[in-house]
Amino acid sequence: MTNSLPEPTPRRRWPWSSRTSAGSDLAAALALFVGEVAVFGWKSFGCAMQIWAAQGAQAEIETSRIASIAWTEHVLIATLVLAGLAALTRAPWTVLSQLLAAGTLAVLLVLSQYDHDRTHPGPAPTPSVGYSPCYSGTCQ
Repeated sequence: MTNSLPEPTPRRRWPWSSRTSAGSDLAAALALFVGEVAVFGWKSFGCAMQIWAAQGAQAEIETSRIASIAWTEHVLIATLVLAGLAALTRAPWTVLSQLLAAGTLAVLLVLSQYDHDRTHPGPAPTPSVGYSPCYSGTCQ
């Protein structure tokens, strides 16, 4: 009679030790993408309604636009973190959907910052020391 070796103890498996199954990967990718679109769309709609409700009050409009830009920055960072976690768990479809969402958010962020900068030009340059205004209209 021979003694058999004892069963080896199962090693703890890390999430990145094996590839995520395709079904759960696609489900997570779709759920995260649709969730991000819904949350971002709802928040953007809320900011647009605040701008509409301000009815010309520039301070409120400006506050809402800056809040929208800050919100887009935070969602972009969260999306990149989720893409990193998906890459860590070896879920390629989730990584792809998160990078697609991050790219879209980056474009929207650049466009909104460009629009903000375009509507807020820098101050006019100060006149030189030798400048003297001509009030009569006959100066050259």
